[in-house]
Amino acid sequence: MTTLTTPNTFRTPKDFVSTDTAALASHMSHCERKRSRFFGLHAALELAHSVVFTRMVTAAVLAVVLLAVVGIV
Repeated sequence: MTTLTTPNTFRTPKDFVSTDTAALASHMSHCERKRSRFFGLHAALELAHSVVFTRMVTAAVLAVVLLAVVGIV
Protein backbone atom coordinates (compact mmCIF):
# COMPACT_ATOMS: atom_id res chain seq x y z
CA MET A 1 0.00 0.00 0.00
CA THR A 2 1.33 3.39 -0.99
CA THR A 3 0.75 6.31 1.33
CA LEU A 4 1.18 9.91 0.40
CA THR A 5 3.12 11.99 2.80
CA THR A 6 2.29 15.63 2.70
CA PRO A 7 4.64 18.12 4.22
CA ASN A 8 3.42 19.94 7.23
CA THR A 9 2.24 23.22 5.73
CA PHE A 10 0.89 24.53 9.01
CA ARG A 11 3.50 26.76 10.58
CA THR A 12 3.35 27.86 14.13
CA PRO A 13 2.70 31.59 14.39
CA LYS A 14 5.43 33.83 15.67
CA ASP A 15 5.27 34.81 19.26
CA PHE A 16 4.14 38.39 18.71
CA VAL A 17 3.74 39.08 22.41
CA SER A 18 7.40 38.59 23.25
CA THR A 19 8.62 40.49 20.17
CA ASP A 20 6.25 43.38 20.90
CA THR A 21 7.33 43.41 24.52
CA ALA A 22 10.99 43.50 23.51
CA ALA A 23 10.33 46.32 21.04
CA LEU A 24 8.42 48.28 23.68
CA ALA A 25 11.19 47.78 26.22
CA SER A 26 13.76 48.98 23.69
CA HIS A 27 11.64 52.03 22.89
CA MET A 28 11.15 52.87 26.56
CA SER A 29 14.90 52.61 27.19
CA HIS A 30 15.56 54.90 24.24
CA CYS A 31 13.04 57.45 25.55
CA GLU A 32 14.49 57.29 29.04
CA ARG A 33 17.98 58.05 27.72
CA LYS A 34 16.59 61.03 25.84
CA ARG A 35 15.03 62.49 28.99
CA SER A 36 18.27 63.96 30.28
CA ARG A 37 18.59 67.35 31.90
CA PHE A 38 18.96 68.91 28.45
CA PHE A 39 15.75 67.35 27.15
CA GLY A 40 13.95 70.71 26.88
CA LEU A 41 16.82 72.25 24.95
CA HIS A 42 17.03 69.21 22.68
CA ALA A 43 13.27 69.34 22.02
CA ALA A 44 13.42 73.07 21.22
CA LEU A 45 16.35 72.59 18.86
CA GLU A 46 14.62 69.67 17.17
CA LEU A 47 11.50 71.79 16.68
CA ALA A 48 13.56 74.66 15.26
CA HIS A 49 15.34 72.23 12.95
CA SER A 50 12.06 70.82 11.63
CA VAL A 51 10.63 74.32 11.08
CA VAL A 52 13.74 75.81 9.47
CA PHE A 53 14.80 72.99 7.22
CA THR A 54 11.37 72.40 5.75
CA ARG A 55 11.56 75.96 4.46
CA MET A 56 15.27 76.18 3.66
CA VAL A 57 15.05 78.94 1.05
CA THR A 58 12.65 81.00 3.13
CA ALA A 59 14.90 80.66 6.17
CA ALA A 60 17.95 81.73 4.13
CA VAL A 61 16.13 84.79 2.77
CA LEU A 62 14.94 85.73 6.25
CA ALA A 63 18.46 85.33 7.61
CA VAL A 64 19.88 87.63 4.90
CA VAL A 65 17.14 90.19 5.54
CA LEU A 66 17.76 90.02 9.29
CA LEU A 67 21.49 90.45 8.80
CA ALA A 68 20.88 93.36 6.43
CA VAL A 69 18.62 95.06 8.99
CA VAL A 70 21.17 94.56 11.74
CA GLY A 71 23.83 95.99 9.44
CA ILE A 72 26.21 93.07 9.13
CA VAL A 73 25.74 92.57 5.38
